[in-house]
Amino acid sequence: MKRILVAGISGAGKTTMARALAGRLRLPFHEMDALNFVGPDWATNPDLREQVAAIAATPGWIFDSFGYPEVRDVMWQHADTVVWLDYSKAVVMPRILRRSLRRTVLRERIFGGNVETLSGWFRSDHPAWWAWSQHAGRRAEIELRTQDPRFAPLHVIRFRSPQRAHEWLRTLDEAG
Repeated sequence: MKRILVAGISGAGKTTMARALAGRLRLPFHEMDALNFVGPDWATNPDLREQVAAIAATPGWIFDSFGYPEVRDVMWQHADTVVWLDYSKAVVMPRILRRSLRRTVLRERIFGGNVETLSGWFRSDHPAWWAWSQHAGRRAEIELRTQDPRFAPLHVIRFRSPQRAHEWLRTLDEAG
C-alpha cells in the first residue's frame, strides 16, 4: 500500500481516514477538494489535472477522493489500493449534516477561503443534498471501477461500517 485512494460518498469520513492512513504509513496526504477549490466563490483550479498527474506519478501518496471526472482515470491508473468507505445513508447523512451545520454556523473557512452559507443549503450541489441524491450512484460507480480490468491489480479494502474501518486501522498500528 503505497498509492491509496480513500473513496466513498460525502460524509463517509474520507479525509479523516486518509489523514489517519498517512500518519500510520508515513505517506503524503493530498486533500482533493483543497487542490480543486483554490479561490473565492468556489473557483476551481485550472491546473488540477496536471497537479494530480504529477502527484500520481510519485512513488507514494494518499488521496481522500474517488476523483473528480477530469482526474479520476489518472488517479485510478496509478493507485495500488482503494480503501472504500461504503457506508449507508443512515451513517453518512448525520455526519454530513453535523459538519455542514458547524461550518455554516461558525463560518469556517474551507477550500480556497470559502464558507458554507445558509443559502447554499438550498442548492442541489450542497454537500448534504449531494450526498443524499448521489449515494446510490456513487456506490455503483465505485463498484464498477473496482472491477474494471483497466485498474487491475488494484487491492480493494471495502468497509461497510465505521467500526470495521476503525478495527482495521488498529491492526495497522499493531503491525507498525
